[in-house]
Amino acid sequence: MSVPPNIDAFLERARQVIIAESTAVRGAVDSVDQSFVEAARVLLACSGKVLITGSGTSGMIAKRAAHLFSVGGTPALHLSPDDGLHGGLGVLRKNDVVIAISKGGASEELNQFCSRARVLAGALIVITAAPESDLAKIADHVLHLRLPAESDLGTVVATGSSLAAAALLDAMVEITRAARGYSWSEFFFTHPSGAVGKNAEDALHRLTQEEP
Repeated sequence: MSVPPNIDAFLERARQVIIAESTAVRGAVDSVDQSFVEAARVLLACSGKVLITGSGTSGMIAKRAAHLFSVGGTPALHLSPDDGLHGGLGVLRKNDVVIAISKGGASEELNQFCSRARVLAGALIVITAAPESDLAKIADHVLHLRLPAESDLGTVVATGSSLAAAALLDAMVEITRAARGYSWSEFFFTHPSGAVGKNAEDALHRLTQEEP
């Protein structure tokens, strides 16, 4: 691979990308507001499962979030809008909650999925940077991502915005875990493999001491 002709400019551009993304993530702090509290209450009251969805890059964040919610004691699954509109919507029941992630709230496929999901499930929570979008209008709760103008590559590739959504969901994972009283002992019981499981005893002792 050839070295770029202007290595300093090359490295500076790389740094700008990382700075933009970190700024977007820090901006997610502003989304931890009363709407966040209300959404947390909905999730804590959910007696069913949480279905998390999104299209494109948001879909990848949705899949990650579903895993982390389950790890943290909130039963969750990921379903893409495409699979949902081909029959997967049948998994939903009235005691379930749906979380949809979309920066612009204008994905036709996601919006159609969510409009039908809202009929089947008990509540729809939307995470978006466009609180006036069609998707936000059908939601019960909207978590507004307040993103800096240069969050994403070219303002079109969902880089910083997707990381901000992930950070907001990570915060919700921890809040619901703690509020449910889902202990670290329970966590390690369902996560016995990998480096996490191998170091469970030491980690459990430390986390028990740190838990408020």
